[in-house]
Amino acid sequence: MTIAQIQDEIRALKKERDICVLAHVYQAREIIEVADFTGDSYAVSVSAQKTANSRVVMCGVRFMAETVKLLSPEKTVYLANQEAGCPMADQLNAARLKAAAEKYPGHAVVCYMNTTAEIKAMSEVCVTSSSAVKIIRAMEEHDILFVPDCNLGAYIAKQIPEKTIRLINGGCPIHAAVGAGDVAAARRAHPGALLLVHPECVPDVVTAADYVGSSSGIYDYAVKSDSREFLIGTETSIAEHLQYACPDKRFYYLDKKMMCHNMKATTLMDLYHCCAGDGGEEITMPPELIASAGKCIDRMIELGG
Repeated sequence: MTIAQIQDEIRALKKERDICVLAHVYQAREIIEVADFTGDSYAVSVSAQKTANSRVVMCGVRFMAETVKLLSPEKTVYLANQEAGCPMADQLNAARLKAAAEKYPGHAVVCYMNTTAEIKAMSEVCVTSSSAVKIIRAMEEHDILFVPDCNLGAYIAKQIPEKTIRLINGGCPIHAAVGAGDVAAARRAHPGALLLVHPECVPDVVTAADYVGSSSGIYDYAVKSDSREFLIGTETSIAEHLQYACPDKRFYYLDKKMMCHNMKATTLMDLYHCCAGDGGEEITMPPELIASAGKCIDRMIELGG
């Protein structure tokens, strides 16, 4: 079968089995084309919450499918590829967070969206990369323990110097793989190109950027910009999608190391088999975990909209 034929089969299966397909922006183009909603992990979870579909398939990584289930506990939620995990989310377990909280007593725990439901259940509020500064600034608590990404945490702390923000060692190995030397090499190769980076990058890279924002923020900035050339400092899929969206512009990887193998683990055939009912993994969790983990997302909405 061709890619187009498989895509048509998936579209038919979606209608037949009442399925809504979500695709994170880091997914491959052939998956994006058959998804009902595409975006950052929280954005697509909210979109699924508003649909009437009884089944939801997440093309992304495990914590994203968990977030879908937290927001839509009445729906049957699947992860298209059961082996697609997130190294950052896996770095932090309950025991490590408990030890960090004991080290910094009296600190409000703020977790990044890129965490497991278990960690969300132990946190006061959850944030996304685009909402973190606004939400933490709005919190009445002065002392914050931010987990797990120390690079994103350092970026947030710089924006809110009036608060005390404690960090632990953790983060996205894909974004953390590039440094100032890689920026210098990329600028030499593409002089004049604007550098757009995700705040999960190390501080030296963030400081050198022309724009810092979430994956969706980077995408929107590049689409709307009058500039013609861009260095994209986040997962390589964003540069690829921008090439389709803006064929009159040029997009370059900040570095080829920024390819996430976990995000690339999900294939179009994984999605096909999941929609057909003989693949993927159903995401289940106890009602008490859904309730406790959902509280920090509720507070995120309360503080950030």
